Amino acid sequence: MARILVVDDEVGIRELLSEILNDEGHEVVSAENAQSARSARATQHFDAILLDIWMPDTDGVTLLKEWAGQNALAATPVIMMSGHGTIDTAVEATRIGAIDFLEKPITLTKLLKAVSVALNRGKAPAVSARPASMVQAAPVVVASVPGMMPSVLQAVTTEPAAAPSPPGLDLPLDAPLREARDAFERVYFEHHLAREGWSMTRVAERTGLERTHLYRKLKQLGIELARKKAEANSA
Repeated sequence: MARILVVDDEVGIRELLSEILNDEGHEVVSAENAQSARSARATQHFDAILLDIWMPDTDGVTLLKEWAGQNALAATPVIMMSGHGTIDTAVEATRIGAIDFLEKPITLTKLLKAVSVALNRGKAPAVSARPASMVQAAPVVVASVPGMMPSVLQAVTTEPAAAPSPPGLDLPLDAPLREARDAFERVYFEHHLAREGWSMTRVAERTGLERTHLYRKLKQLGIELARKKAEANSA
């Protein structure tokens, strides 16, 4: 787990990036402007920083130059972000010392790749086991054995039973369509989250949504991932 500082004046961007990085197992601290970022760095160590360029008090490039002058970029890699950046801005930021430049809207793949590169900068490549969620089970070959009970054969050859569907849906059918739809979607996503062990990757695959879109949808529906995970773990 790494500690990451997210610096952006837009609260929606801070919340979205925090949720994604928290789900990846990182600890995230948010700062709404350059002064907050300075204060956070003065009291805490960070393994990486995501820094927006356009901010109201001091812009990100100026803050990056300030940290470069303090020789602080060697210890903490900085990834720049901007929704209005140009090639010249990206070149200047990397020349100053930024490790990467992400253009908004930031895709999940680019975000996680940039963070991974930043966190592994200077580290020797290590061979690690693939996550259990990505390891496919070897095919099971079942020979026909005389006298084998059909129920035993079925238990060996069939896939694990899917989680039971949620009980009868108590949907507000007399409500406006949008409210009824939101109620159904809330039950739908909570069902799949519980079924997939709160793995956002598997839920995204199951529901056919890109993960960034999935985060936004859950936030819109008021589904609090951290609280739901805690409830599931304590059950």
